[in-house]
Amino acid sequence: MNEPTAYGRPAGHERAAVEVHHPTPLAPVLPAAPLVPVQPGTIPAVTSIVLPDGRVVTGYALEPAKPEPVVAKPVVSRVAVNIALGGIGFGAVCGGLVLLTTFIAALAALIHQLIILAAVIFGGWVAVQVFSASGHRGGTTVNIRKAVIKRNKFYG
Repeated sequence: MNEPTAYGRPAGHERAAVEVHHPTPLAPVLPAAPLVPVQPGTIPAVTSIVLPDGRVVTGYALEPAKPEPVVAKPVVSRVAVNIALGGIGFGAVCGGLVLLTTFIAALAALIHQLIILAAVIFGGWVAVQVFSASGHRGGTTVNIRKAVIKRNKFYG
C-alpha cells in the first residue's frame, strides 16, 4: 500500500478536487460628493459619503496631490560652464607664469653680469696695486749683494 506511484508518491494519498473561487467585481464608483477644503495645520473633519448602492464610506477628506512644478533646464549645463571658466582661469595663470619665469631668468642674468663686472673691477684694482710703478710709501728696503754660500752658510 505504501508503494510509490509513477509520480513518486505513495499510493492512497491522491489529491482531492480543487475548488476555485472567483472574486465578485465591484460596481464602478460614481463621482463622489465635492470635498470641503481644509486649512493647513488643522485636523480635517471626518466625511461620510453614501454610494449609489447604499454603502457608506467614512474617512478624511484629502486634497488631490499637486504635481511639482517643472524646473526649466538651462541650455548649457553648469558642469560645462565650470569647465570653461576653469580653462580660462588656467590660461590666465599660464600667461602669468610665463611672464614670471621670464622675469626670473632676466633677473638671474642681471645678477650674473653684475658679479662678472665686480670681479673685473676688483681684479683690475688688485692688478694696479700690485704692478704700480710708484715709489714705496714705507716698509723695509733690502739690498741684495753678491753673496757666497759655502757649506749651507751664508756669507754676505
